[in-house]
Amino acid sequence: MNIVIIAVTAIISILAFYNAELMDRLKFNAYQIKHRKQGWRFASYALVHADWLHLLINMWVLYSFGDIVLRMFGIYFGPKGIPYYLMLYIGGVLFSILFDYGKNKDNIYYNAVGASGAVAAVVFSSIMIYPVSGIYLFPIPFSIPSWLFGILFLVYSAYMQKKGNSRIGHGAHFWGAVFGIIFTIITVPHVLEGFFNQLF
Repeated sequence: MNIVIIAVTAIISILAFYNAELMDRLKFNAYQIKHRKQGWRFASYALVHADWLHLLINMWVLYSFGDIVLRMFGIYFGPKGIPYYLMLYIGGVLFSILFDYGKNKDNIYYNAVGASGAVAAVVFSSIMIYPVSGIYLFPIPFSIPSWLFGILFLVYSAYMQKKGNSRIGHGAHFWGAVFGIIFTIITVPHVLEGFFNQLF
């Protein structure tokens, strides 16, 4: 399933790199959603990316963490694991952009692209399931416990979102992560108990 998501996202993103009209049609723009009823932008923005690096980072992180979550969902939910995973991913796409929609629905100049919110949801789902795993961050030569990375990521994203002078969608990162945590707590049996048992 991750390969399918990555393939579809990569193909559409690459097409949009060379087709400005397609990029403009798919990117998130809260003004267009509110005033011109273009509701598909709530989801389509996750299929396009700003550039090759943006696309590669998002898809590499999804590839790295997505299989862990998909495998665990298979253990917990059996054949329903894939639908649950899709709910996590698509829910991350939709939920992560709601804050930006509320803030920018009358701002015609605000645009956003990328699957970062959905990827954050997947990453934080994996942290809830396996908090003692290690995460490597270049150029740090040692791994950081995933629970610690999660805390630092949330604090940093919240701070940068409040600061509001970056081209990076820190709000989408933050709210995507929050969605991943909430979704996993609600759907995965005893995940909170398992989380704290692994830590202590």
